[in-house]
Formats: sequence, C-alpha cells, structure tokens
Amino acid sequence: MLWRNQSFNSIFILLGIFNHSPTHTFLFSLVLGIFTVALLGNLAMVLLIYLDRQLHTPMYLLLSQLSLMDLTLICTTVPKMTFNYLSGCKSISLAACGTQIFFYVSLLGAECFLLAVMAYDRYVAICHPLRYTILMNQKLCVLMTIASWTLGSLDGILVLAFALSFSYCGSLEIHHFFCDVAALLPLSCTDTSAFEQLLFICCVVMLVFPVSVVIISYSRVLRAVIHMSSRESRRKAFTTCSSHLSVVGLYYGAAMFMYMRPASSHTPDQDKIVSAFYTILTPMLNPLIYSLRNQEVTRALKKLVRNGKLI
Repeated sequence: MLWRNQSFNSIFILLGIFNHSPTHTFLFSLVLGIFTVALLGNLAMVLLIYLDRQLHTPMYLLLSQLSLMDLTLICTTVPKMTFNYLSGCKSISLAACGTQIFFYVSLLGAECFLLAVMAYDRYVAICHPLRYTILMNQKLCVLMTIASWTLGSLDGILVLAFALSFSYCGSLEIHHFFCDVAALLPLSCTDTSAFEQLLFICCVVMLVFPVSVVIISYSRVLRAVIHMSSRESRRKAFTTCSSHLSVVGLYYGAAMFMYMRPASSHTPDQDKIVSAFYTILTPMLNPLIYSLRNQEVTRALKKLVRNGKLI
C-alpha cells in the first residue's frame, strides 16, 4: 500500500503483539484480565475519592487524577488491540492513529508531571506539616493538576502535528499494537532526524525534570522520617511514601528505558514488550498498590461497600 495524499482515508496496518498460537492466545487472555482489573480498579479509586468526603484532600485529589490518567491511557490502546486480534482486521485509519498518538503522548506527559507534584505533596506533608495548608492548599493542588494535564496535552499536540506533517511511503505496516510515534517514524520517506532530536529533548524535559523533583523531595522526606521520634509516625510515612515510590519506579523506569536510549538500540519486539508493561501492567498495579497499602483508602472502601454506594 502507498501513502495517498495523507488524507484521513489512509490506512495503516498494526501488526500487533500476539498471533493465534496457543501460547499467545493465553497471553492475550491474560492481558484482557489485566485490562479488566485496571479498568475496575482505577474507576473504583476515582469514585471512592469522589464519594468519600474524608478523602477530599490534596493527596487524594492527586491520586484520583493518577487513576483517571491510567484509566484513559489503558482505554486508548487495549480496546483497539482487542478488536484487531479478535476480528483479524489489523487496519487503523490516519484519524484513529492520530487520536491514539495524541492521547498516548498527552497522558504519558501529564502523568510524568503529576507524579512530581505528588512527590512535592508528600515532601510538604512530612517536612512542613504545620505549613501544609499554606504550601499545598486545595487551590494550589487544583492549579498543579491542571498544569500537569495542560503540559501533557501541549506535548501531545506538538508530537501529533509533527507526526502528521511527514510523508509516508512504501509499506504502512506499524510494528506495534498501537500507533506509537516511534514506531511510525521508520515508515516516513522524509527526513525525520530533526524531529527525533526534538522528541528526545521533550523526553528529557518530561522525564529528567520530574525525576529530579521526585529525588530531591524524597531525599528530604527520608531524612525527616529517620529523625521522627514516634514509631507510628515513621510507619505511616514510610507506608505512604513507599507506595508512591513503587509507582514512580515502575513508571519512570520503563519510560526512560523506552525513550532515552539511542534509536539504533531499539527493536520492535522489545519496544512492544516495554510499552505493554507501562501502558497495561502499570495502570493495573497503581490502584492495587495504593489501596492495599493505604489504611484510609481501605477504610473508605469498606465503608462505601457496606453502605452500598459502590455496588
């Protein structure tokens, strides 16, 4: 197939990650199970924080936004992958491909900044508890959340505009299970080197800067926790912070491995596996990590289930 006029009628082929062998059929079923858990877990977390007034604090507002981002992210890729696998139709239009690119890039960027804001929130709560309502009040929390969504969306618009400006020729087969811009670029018959450099700079800004904020925040948090006199306060602080650090490690680690390596070291199969890790598995783990290790979330969940508000 040839690229014709770059119109919205142009069709790409998503080669996917699974074939129909017994092993891959089992793995596909496993992914569907993970998707279901992630969908229900993140949806429950958003509803739980919305319904329970005791969770209407900056920390849980940020957590609800993280769940909303994960919910949207996993719905951006998995339903289309599922449809293609079950129907045997692997095509995707340019419009649908562009939509996936925009949401995927925007959500990854927004989550990068949101995790940094969550680290700052924990730093203020533990290191400056008496000034918490001033340094991290509800209004500032909302502004930081909006800023995270906005910066992520701007990155998505920028990447999408460049990706759609290129001419594509030859085979339009994308070696991925969704329209990842990194998998799309090799199909272009125009020079994309300048864009690849811009993409790398964007990744540095959206990964290195938030990671630096996280490292600085938690280095100070760790020092403050060590000097706490109360064992119960230390336990509560460690529980909350370790949950967040687990999420940060999973997310940033996979993203940096994916986007901060030279293009020559990438292979399609490796990229698909790593992408599946942080677009499918991580959204499932986030609500489990926070719900199982957070007593307030567990208490609120039991209360709402007992009152019948979540079922």
